Amino acid sequence: MTTSNLRSVAVEVLTPREARREYAALAEEIAEHDRHYFQEDAPVVSDAEYDALRRRYEAIEARFPALRTPESLTAKVGARPSEKFAKVRHRVPMLSLANAFAEEDVAEFVARIRRFLGLSDAEPIAFTAEPKIDGLSISLRYENGLLVTAATRGDGEEGEDVTANARTVAPIPQRLAGDDVPSVMEVRGEVYMRHADFAALNERQAAAGKPVFANPRNAAAGSLRQLDPSITASRPLAFFAYAWGDRSDLPAETQMGVIEAFARWGLPTNPLMRVCTGIDELMAHYRAIEAERANLGYDIDGVVYKVNSLALQSRLGFVSRSPRWAIAHKFPAEKATTELLDIEIQVGRTGALTPVAKLKPVTVGGVVVANATLHNEDEIARKDVRISDTVIVQRAGDVIPQVLGIVPERRPADAQPYVFPTVCPVCGSHAVREVNPRTGKEDVVRRCTGGLTCPAQAVERLKHFVSRDALDIDGLGDKQIEYFFAEGLVRSPQDIFTLQARDEASEFQKLKNREGFGETSVRNLFAAIEARRRVPLNRFIFALGIRHVGETTAKLLARHYGSFEALREGMRAAVDHRSDAWAELNAIEGIGEIVAEAIVEFFAEPHNEETLDALLREVTPEAVAAVATESPVAGKTVVFTGSLERMSRDEAKAMAERLGAKVAGSVSKKTDLVVAGPGAGSKLAKATEFGVRVIDEDGWFELVGER
Repeated sequence: MTTSNLRSVAVEVLTPREARREYAALAEEIAEHDRHYFQEDAPVVSDAEYDALRRRYEAIEARFPALRTPESLTAKVGARPSEKFAKVRHRVPMLSLANAFAEEDVAEFVARIRRFLGLSDAEPIAFTAEPKIDGLSISLRYENGLLVTAATRGDGEEGEDVTANARTVAPIPQRLAGDDVPSVMEVRGEVYMRHADFAALNERQAAAGKPVFANPRNAAAGSLRQLDPSITASRPLAFFAYAWGDRSDLPAETQMGVIEAFARWGLPTNPLMRVCTGIDELMAHYRAIEAERANLGYDIDGVVYKVNSLALQSRLGFVSRSPRWAIAHKFPAEKATTELLDIEIQVGRTGALTPVAKLKPVTVGGVVVANATLHNEDEIARKDVRISDTVIVQRAGDVIPQVLGIVPERRPADAQPYVFPTVCPVCGSHAVREVNPRTGKEDVVRRCTGGLTCPAQAVERLKHFVSRDALDIDGLGDKQIEYFFAEGLVRSPQDIFTLQARDEASEFQKLKNREGFGETSVRNLFAAIEARRRVPLNRFIFALGIRHVGETTAKLLARHYGSFEALREGMRAAVDHRSDAWAELNAIEGIGEIVAEAIVEFFAEPHNEETLDALLREVTPEAVAAVATESPVAGKTVVFTGSLERMSRDEAKAMAERLGAKVAGSVSKKTDLVVAGPGAGSKLAKATEFGVRVIDEDGWFELVGER
């Protein structure tokens, strides 16, 4: 059974081999979609499709925890901030929200919270429900009531400093009013543009011969991110406050109570926010907002639900991508029909051949689209999509749509079934669907076998290396990489760092004299490259493009090993699966066997070793600074085993990570502490064998000084 066919099989009946097979394919597909969305600003799936992939992936993880990897729901947040603005590091990360698209998803969200907290169905949980504004997230820091800093979300950890621009947005108060304003309060909300103001702005743009904006969201984001604050001041921007980050104190013990305090202090808040108890009340308010959507005068794309009790929010905590206590219930996707003009095959950095539908341009949800995803050849065959067909496309959110299917009655008589290529369209090498030696099943993805000889793979690897979430070299984008590769100037990562020296020593045409370049742009490029000779370890690991290693896994590796030398030595030793090094790698919470195999294989490849040696002569990876904490378990590796009575296993893990500990899934010689409850078995035995300190649940709470 192919992987795409497996997706029609309920997770509950998957065999371990089938689960491992589909899990690996999903991981790769999600990672590729992340690359398109966050690095290329060119997504190829709808929000609904992406969310469905992640939900399926999470369900497999839940049933087969040994496969668990952080690349599922812990994908990166947003995108790297632009180099055009000064950067602001968020004291409290600005995370994104998990999505729900059906009432069943919301019910599962509530049930998950009950399971996590160990609450029965009879115990009520109150939630807030409010419109999800379609704008640009912003964080406003007030000190002693005065606005001192404004920053965009950026990548969730670091955003763009837009303080001067935010001061020109009329609804954002420069000073908070009231006697109960904390000395520090970081207010978070959404900058947006009303429909009437958007229409008037586009009229002025057109009259002045300037480009018009595609939608209010783009207009709001572009207006706030102007280098000239006077331009922002001329734009009719609005603002709603709905959350907070760093603060010295809070004025209430509930989400609604804090938002009501925001309103007292002079911050605009959404009047449609309500407190609801139970699924029925949540869905009733969702339907009421959806019915009123067209009359609001501004864009929303769903309803956000949050646990109202701040004490429960604290217990629930976060996964690395989003809070456990909140979810965004999206409105249904929008659809349209159009003609499929062609199917274009794109070759990625891992050799994957990805089919992209080239469409006759059509407006879907107010946005003109011309490309859509076809996923893979099995999907093309299953939907029987042919060139010249009339296809149904779907868009949910501001992304490129997916092809849902065809309109059979409008198929031309001469339309032929699409034959997926078996050779790479770039280098002509064979393109094959690999067979997993463990399962004996064929991969869903067809890959070029050209490897290092395939220009497309080499170019895509270089693009990944310099991308926003990797080395983030300003001025070295896709077009520059393609040009340098075609000209033979950059063929491997280390070539980037020798480019200036080779250019200065060349007796032939200097880069500054080439078409498309100039003295200033070349000087700036060389300066940007020079600035990346020292780079955070996690970014360096991510930039290497190791299969299955995304941003979160790179951070886990950087945090665990501390230095690139230690990581490299560990992976060399982990080639022996009986070694302590292999056990240590697999004990890292969030790194399963599939990811571990991919990492070890990368470092075992001789060509990669040679490339790393050359690259490390040019670049110095620096360890990421540890989270500052005085917790007694900060930096310690902790394993929980047996039954826990005062908290759930997930809650225990979340608490340990909040206190700066590393949570491992198995005991090794490098484990610092084992918290053992009733029924502890093999892990407790291992701890005794290795001489690891063991405490019970009460001892844990006494150690960390909580509860």
